[in-house]
Parts: sequence; structure tokens; C-alpha cells
Amino acid sequence: MEYIWKTDCLDIARTLESGQCFRWRRQEDGSYTGISGTRILRIRQLPDGAALTVGSEEGARYWLRYFDSETDYASVIRQFSADKTLGAAARENRGIRILRQEPFETLISFIISQNNNIPRITGIIGRLCESFGTRIADGEYAFPDAETLAALSPEDLAPLRAGFRVRYILDAAVKVHSGAVDLGSIYAMTYDEGREYLKTITGVGDKVADCVLLFAYHKTEAFPADVWIKRVTAEYYADGLPECMGEYRGIAQQYLFEYFRKRAAVRK
Repeated sequence: MEYIWKTDCLDIARTLESGQCFRWRRQEDGSYTGISGTRILRIRQLPDGAALTVGSEEGARYWLRYFDSETDYASVIRQFSADKTLGAAARENRGIRILRQEPFETLISFIISQNNNIPRITGIIGRLCESFGTRIADGEYAFPDAETLAALSPEDLAPLRAGFRVRYILDAAVKVHSGAVDLGSIYAMTYDEGREYLKTITGVGDKVADCVLLFAYHKTEAFPADVWIKRVTAEYYADGLPECMGEYRGIAQQYLFEYFRKRAAVRK
């Protein structure tokens, strides 16, 4: 069935190619196909929203939550307009939304993302799923669970070509599978509590923890700071982030990242 989602704050391409996620593919007709858990979705842009190809109403609800349909992005953008730079970035990129992804997949994906680029990240994750994930359709595989990965050795993961990250992947899987790290408990934690909790996993520092908290748990206070964002904050917000970000610093970060990345690309 095709479910029509009406919204004026969704740009599928910008959202899915913004560095939040790594398992979506653009099709020849401009639509996107992606996987979350054991679910597959085809989504295509409409002038006033999107069309979701789903198997049921329950499936539609899952994907609407995934694309954060509950948040009023138009209101957030109005809030950001109190700051000149952030307001311009938000208006230009109003279609970017913060995804609500599966926690274990997000954790492993951003461990893999360290000192890496998007094509390589995508390749490693693709090989990980094909090698150890459950087949859910022709050529499509679910992300492997913690139990499966925890049983593996560094030698098993060598074909992924993930380098130093293999040790971190296995440590995360073992801790999650054993219960030493309970990913489900993070939903009830504050942002600060969740950040420190995730950092008990080897190889998870502030940046990876913030990405997981923002893109899996929707803790929008998180403000992942990569090289681009550090440059932006140094130039525009050396005295501190603007108050109008409020509890939506993570959404502001996405808008600023895209805004300044585009301008740097044009200057080249």
C-alpha cells in the first residue's frame, strides 16, 4: 500500500544524505529505498510531502516515527530565526529532519564512522549486513544483532576492512549482549547521563555518543561537533551557542552543517 504523508518540512534527499544514516539508496526514479531493523521502505518525494510504500498501517506508523513526524519543525525554525545565521541555515534546509533510528545499529554505525568518509562507512556497513545479518528480501539484509556480533572474532570481521574499529565493534556487541550496557535504559536517561553511559564502551567518545543520542534516542540537546561544526562555532559562536537553540541544539547542528558545507563546496 502507498501511504501519503502531508508535510511541508521534509526533503527526503537532504535528510537521507545528511550523514545521519548509511543504509539508504537513491533509485533511478529519484525515490529512496532503505532498511531499518527488518523493515524495508521505498519513499518518494511529493510537492507537499512524501509517498511511503508500506505493507500495513502499522508499518506506516513505524516509518512516520522514524522520520520524526511528531516534531513541529516549522515551529523550531521560527524559534531559530532569532539568530541571523542560524535562521538563514534553518530556512534554507527546512526539509532536513532528525531520524529516529534503531539504537544498536546506530551505535555500531557511528563507531564505524570514526575517522572515515561516507562511501567507506556505507561499504563497511553493507559488508557487515551481508555477512552477518538475516536475509529479509532478495539482496537485502537486516543489521546483525548484538548476540551475533558478540560471538565473532577479529578474524571474522577482517573482510569488512574496518581497521582499528573492529575492536570497538566487538566491545560494543559484547557489552550490549551481556547486559553490561542496556541500550533500552537510555531512553529514560537525561542527555548527560546517556552520554556518560555510552562512553563506557571502548572507542565511544563525545562525538560518537552525541550522534547515537541524537539519531537513535532523539535527545535533541546533543550537539555532535565534527570539523565543520567546530569551524562554524569558532567563527560565529565563539562566545557560546545562541539561546534560541533551546532544547533543539541537535536540529540546529544539522542545519548549520549543511548550510556551511554547501558554501564551502561552492567556493571550491
